[in-house]
Amino acid sequence: MDSSDSLNLASLYAVLRVADTGSVSRAAATLFKAQSAVTRAVQDIEQALGEPLFERKSSGMLPTLAGRAVFWRGERIFAELGELAQWCALRQLRRRTPEEGGLPAYLLNTRRLQLFVTLARHRHMASAARALGVTQPAISSATRILETGAGMSLFYRHPRGLLLTADGETFLLHVRRALNELRHVEDDIAALHGNIQGEVTVGALPLGRTLILPMAVARVVTRHPKVRVVTDESSYESLVTGVRAGDVDFVLGALRANDAASGLESEVLMTESLVVLVRRGHPLADGRELSLRDLVSAQWIMSRSHSPSRRLFEALIRRKKIKPPMPTVETADLAVIRGLLLHTDMVALLSTQQLHYECASGELTVLDLPMQGTGRDIGLTMRAGSTPSPAAKALIDAIRTVSRELGAGPLAHPAHAIGYSVG
Repeated sequence: MDSSDSLNLASLYAVLRVADTGSVSRAAATLFKAQSAVTRAVQDIEQALGEPLFERKSSGMLPTLAGRAVFWRGERIFAELGELAQWCALRQLRRRTPEEGGLPAYLLNTRRLQLFVTLARHRHMASAARALGVTQPAISSATRILETGAGMSLFYRHPRGLLLTADGETFLLHVRRALNELRHVEDDIAALHGNIQGEVTVGALPLGRTLILPMAVARVVTRHPKVRVVTDESSYESLVTGVRAGDVDFVLGALRANDAASGLESEVLMTESLVVLVRRGHPLADGRELSLRDLVSAQWIMSRSHSPSRRLFEALIRRKKIKPPMPTVETADLAVIRGLLLHTDMVALLSTQQLHYECASGELTVLDLPMQGTGRDIGLTMRAGSTPSPAAKALIDAIRTVSRELGAGPLAHPAHAIGYSVG
């Protein structure tokens, strides 16, 4: 069962009001609903989760351990929807704010919000309908209700399909965050019984893909077979957009300096410097105390211009007052880099972790070349103030452990000791 499909937001909202007030009757009064409707809402959520959420006592309704977990996650869901409702009200210049009347009903329908998100992704009514197995009128009706409630247009017609307006983009961000919190409710309950489950989406940047992430994933899925890990190898910009919306749980890889100022928070796991790699038997492989001047005429493989590693290398070149070498190949594809290094005399600028296994086997060699000032922090990037799901937390903890182990001990190849320190 997927909680985001089975849990109705209106019923969940009623559950939180019961927990807030300690009484079905008081919750019903605040919601302007009949007591029977609130009682039924609590029963529906309990049945969907398979857990009693309250102890029924003469003194009132006391949340169980499961009830407290649902309340805690629910607060995050409705804080997000409350912020959206507040924003919509202010856009309409209304005097009456959402806090005065609770959350508006148009936002308390799980399926309606899912239809909106799907249409925003597919940009085509028929495609969205097929994806969810509903009719086009159902999509159209859901969109119309949301636009009427919000008091604004969320889509506009374009030759490329139905595109979000600027207001629609903001609306979508809040809805995605709320639905992504909702999908964690069932996993929170399972964790209370020691069962870690659910899907984790990891933004996997190059510096975390080869060693840290595979080792951590292997540990988690071995210990918790119900955890499913999905990796996303998109650009950094695309990944942090997903993090802000909750579609991506966290990003692992090289950190950016501006993360803290953009609604994100970072955690440094280790620091690694760039190195220059060549094939076994390369004319420069046995050289001692090489300098960058010895490689001016070499054929270089580098990442694209303006990439972080390229900028670090160019800064080092400027400090050495050497003319920057023109790369023969510009690529970030490790398969291409590996193939070129193994079959040519090219040299490649990258992190030792990225081709760790080839270095450990002796197929590739790290040149004895000082690369001061090219250190990059490797770590985790998450949305500031977010709370990971139990499965995401288990993977984050495993990543931290693996990073400590890599930073504390020698790596498989002696040359790999270059540039490692624990952050």
